[in-house]
Amino acid sequence: MFHIFNQFDEPGELYMSEHEAQAVRSLLLSEINFKRLYDKHHYLDQQVKKATEGDLAIDDMSLEKMKKEKLLLKDQIQKMIMEFSKNQAVA
Repeated sequence: MFHIFNQFDEPGELYMSEHEAQAVRSLLLSEINFKRLYDKHHYLDQQVKKATEGDLAIDDMSLEKMKKEKLLLKDQIQKMIMEFSKNQAVA
C-alpha cells in the first residue's frame, strides 16, 4: 500500500518499508518537482475526501476527474520513489 503524508504526519506507518519513507523525506527536501506532485496529490486527496463525505458540493464527473488525476500523480510519485531508491542502491 502506498500512503502520501503531509508535513504534520510522520511517514512510514503505511509505507511498504521504512526505506520508502526515507526516500519520500529525501525527495521532498531535494526535488522541487516531487514536492509539487506530492502537494497536488495531498490537495486532491483532501478534496476527494470532502466530496465523498458530502462536505464539498461537486458533480460526479468532476469527482471522477479528480480521482483519476490523483491516481496519475500517485503513479508519478511512486515512479520517482523507485528511481530514487534504485539510484541510492547503486551509489
